[in-house]
Amino acid sequence: MIATDRAGRSAAPGPVIDLHAHFVLPEHVAAAERAGHLRPDGMPGWPEWSAVRHMEAMDAAGIAKAMLSVPSPGVHFGDDFRARVLARRMNEAAAGVVADHPERFGFFASLPLPDAEAALAEVDHAYDVLGAAGVILLSNVGGLYPGEPSWEPLWRGLNARSATVLLHPTSPPQWRQVALDRPRAMLEFPFDTARAVTDLALSGVLARHPDLSVFPVCGEILPTLAERVDHFSGMSGALKNLTTDDFYGSGYCCPAA
Repeated sequence: MIATDRAGRSAAPGPVIDLHAHFVLPEHVAAAERAGHLRPDGMPGWPEWSAVRHMEAMDAAGIAKAMLSVPSPGVHFGDDFRARVLARRMNEAAAGVVADHPERFGFFASLPLPDAEAALAEVDHAYDVLGAAGVILLSNVGGLYPGEPSWEPLWRGLNARSATVLLHPTSPPQWRQVALDRPRAMLEFPFDTARAVTDLALSGVLARHPDLSVFPVCGEILPTLAERVDHFSGMSGALKNLTTDDFYGSGYCCPAA
């Protein structure tokens, strides 16, 4: 497709920014493997990562800048304290990469959810000290989805900052029953993204916090579900009667590849 301006004239595209760019460190991989994530989300194994190789891949693909984030399954492996330590370590490491290559990288901070208080403290540190561009949240954390009531202080804090939130899929809590031996990124990721975005909409998080910018990864099935969610949400007084614009056309959510 050729980019055009409003008058239909050919327009040169701007620089390409990759919002979905992961990095890993040995200590993150070690923590995940100790928790049993030897094949993360059903993938063959953990990759090796370096900033140099990442920039080489960016150059080959014509990508000007990449926003680094920690991949699924995130930083919480069952222990709240260790999750806080690992989130801080990964965020500081990402900030270090950005400091070394400010024209090529930014980063989305990891948060030690489901501990909302600790997550909010990490938001403050990531923004005010480390210079994060936003945060990454998983579609669910231990089966808790983003509309979880105890996370409301976190959403208030993020909204006050007009935060950018990369909503990244992870394995659903029942993946053993539904995914079998298939990589969860194949089918489960798009559907868990749909669950998470629907939960954000039906719980009222997006309506209460209109200054958020939420970008779902693997959001390609959301437009096909919008009218269905709209229809069924009106069948219960406990649910807000949404329009399709509320669900995916309002500017709160737009699918990101």
